[in-house]
Amino acid sequence: MNPHGADPRSILLVGNGRLLPRDDRQSLIEDGCVAIEGGLIAAVGATGELQRSYPGAQFIDARGRLILPGLINTHMHLYSTFARGMALKDDAPGDFTQILERLWWRLDKVLSLEDVSLSAMVAMIDCIRNGTTTIFDHHSSPGAVRGSLFRIAEAAQQTGVRSCLCYEVTDREGREVADQGIEENREFLRHRRESGGALLRGLFGLHASFTVGDATMKRCTEVAGGLGAGFHIHAAEAAADVEQCRREHGKRVVERLHDLGILSGRTIAAHCVHVDSHEIDLLEQSRTNVVHNPESNMGNAVGCAPVLEMMRRGVRVGLGSDGYTCDMFESLKVANMLHKHQTGQPSLGWAEPPAMLFRENARMASECFGREVGKLVPGAVADVIVVNYDPPTPLLAANSSNHLLFGVSGRSVDTSIIGGRIVMQERQLPGIDEPGIMAKARAAAAKLWQRF
Repeated sequence: MNPHGADPRSILLVGNGRLLPRDDRQSLIEDGCVAIEGGLIAAVGATGELQRSYPGAQFIDARGRLILPGLINTHMHLYSTFARGMALKDDAPGDFTQILERLWWRLDKVLSLEDVSLSAMVAMIDCIRNGTTTIFDHHSSPGAVRGSLFRIAEAAQQTGVRSCLCYEVTDREGREVADQGIEENREFLRHRRESGGALLRGLFGLHASFTVGDATMKRCTEVAGGLGAGFHIHAAEAAADVEQCRREHGKRVVERLHDLGILSGRTIAAHCVHVDSHEIDLLEQSRTNVVHNPESNMGNAVGCAPVLEMMRRGVRVGLGSDGYTCDMFESLKVANMLHKHQTGQPSLGWAEPPAMLFRENARMASECFGREVGKLVPGAVADVIVVNYDPPTPLLAANSSNHLLFGVSGRSVDTSIIGGRIVMQERQLPGIDEPGIMAKARAAAAKLWQRF
């Protein structure tokens, strides 16, 4: 037994690396180590010091590589997996509405529960391989609504990925499917409240203002309010969303969501590309969490969200991928470039994207999961990644974000640990039949493409 009274076999040390805890002091420990016990960070310090404090503990040698907290994606679509490689041939979309109508709303409609399971497994494996250990997923499968969140939860438990799930309620498939979506959210939220557990949480999903009418919105706020749940919704992603809202409701999107009681400190409003100054005030006053998705916004040609202005005015802005990638280092790079390109000012966008990824995503996840997430500090959840990066210039606390921006990608991650569980070590995923899962996914995707 060690001096702390714990069985050394229950303690894991990850050390002998350059440790960036992403703590409030933005510190760096040159020969750093974290001690993990009971799924939490027990201690952080120098490697030799912690080895003496925890004799006999299991030791993962980082061999001079970077030790970081696991990355967080605050807006993800696991179900988009089977769109990879799928050709639209002569039906290529010309604008955002057509992208939804010709691709995503056709794809999600033909998903089976088995497809939901496999797409979640594949994407979660990819998250682990890229060092993304926590996701906030936004799901849709109108042909297989009931039980879909529970299928995704099973994949999360099998892979170990920390997950906050929701089902997007929409009126676009009619009242019956909207009712099914409401019930799926209700049942999953109740189940999570009764079951507890550190790795799974839920929000109440809504698609977007332009596909959810007032009656359905009001029913959702009643159900969510009774469960104490916040919402996860696409907000003002494209100009078409704003145009429809002004035409049908006489107000802008964020104004409508505010009036309906959707905005709060528990709600995620993804995108917010087309918002005006008054709407930014509403987001700040309600403490709503905005999530920036730069790659998706560029790929869908919907515009550049005014997130730098939002952050200057006190809005909490996190970073997501919208299902575009599982690599949050990639999203960090694109966020850095997008605002320079948009404004023609190369001096902009240096500080804000790292703050989105490492500070604001961590705050959102910590509030959602009820413990410190996204930092390597005592008492935080033990989500740790080891990144294969040998800096060619001095690595300091002050320039660490610059090194991550230009020197690291998700494929640089060698080891991922979630809640103290080693889910990948030296690029191997113990207990996961990755080739078998990929083979099943390819077979399922081929059948889905035929149905599509």
